[in-house]
Amino acid sequence: MNLKCLIVDDEPIAQNIVKGFITDIPNLEVLGVCDNAMEALKILQEQSVDILFLDIEMPKITGLSFLKTLSKPPATIITTAYREFALEGFELDVVDYLLKPFSFERFLKAVNKVCDHKAGEHNETKVSSKTYEYFKVDRKNIRVDYDNIIYIEGLSNYVKIHLQDKHLVVYHKLIDLEKLLPDNQFIRIHKSYIIAVDKIKAYGNDYVEILDKQLSIGNTYKDHFFSKLSEKNKNG
Repeated sequence: MNLKCLIVDDEPIAQNIVKGFITDIPNLEVLGVCDNAMEALKILQEQSVDILFLDIEMPKITGLSFLKTLSKPPATIITTAYREFALEGFELDVVDYLLKPFSFERFLKAVNKVCDHKAGEHNETKVSSKTYEYFKVDRKNIRVDYDNIIYIEGLSNYVKIHLQDKHLVVYHKLIDLEKLLPDNQFIRIHKSYIIAVDKIKAYGNDYVEILDKQLSIGNTYKDHFFSKLSEKNKNG
C-alpha cells in the first residue's frame, strides 16, 4: 500500500525537488502539491494524507502556525531553510526537520522514520534489562545504578559521572560509555556530555538544564536530540 504525500511549499524549485525524491522511493506517491497552507487544508479535509512535507515561511500563514490548527495532523516532515524553528517544530511532534538544501539520503532517512512509525516499529533503541554498571574507582569496583546517573562529562581519557549526591572520576572514554549505556535512558548532546533524558529539568534550542547546570547542545547532536525527545514524548 502506497503512502500518500502532500507537499506544501511556495517555492517551485523546492516543490520539484521533494516531488522528484518522492517518485524515486517505492511505495510513496504524490497526492498533491500546494503553494500555501489554505490549499493544503482543502486537500486534508477531503482526502487521507499519510505524509505532509511542510515548508515554514509561506504567505498568509506559516507552516508551523498551520500545523497548530490541525487536530489530527498526518506524519509531518518540515522542509525549511531556517534552523531556528527546529525546537518549536519538534514540540509539535513533527517526525523530522530537514534543512534546505538537503540530500536524497537525508530525505530518505526522514521518510524511513515515518515508515517505522506506520509499521509500529517506534523503538529503534536498545532497551536493556540491566539497571546498573560497575566502574573501577581507586582500585575497587563501585556499582552505579543507571537511575542514579544525572549526566556524564568527558575529560580527555577520563569521565566524570555526576550522580544524585556525588561524582565519580573513571578511566573511560565518553564514546565507550555512549555504547555501554542503554539508549532509552541516555543521549549524547555534545562532544563532552551524555545526559540522562529523564533528569532534564528544562531545555532550549541550544541547551539543557540538568541539576544546577546549563549544558550546551552541540550542533552535531541537535537533530538527533530533539528527534529522540519527540519520540520519547510520543511513546511516554
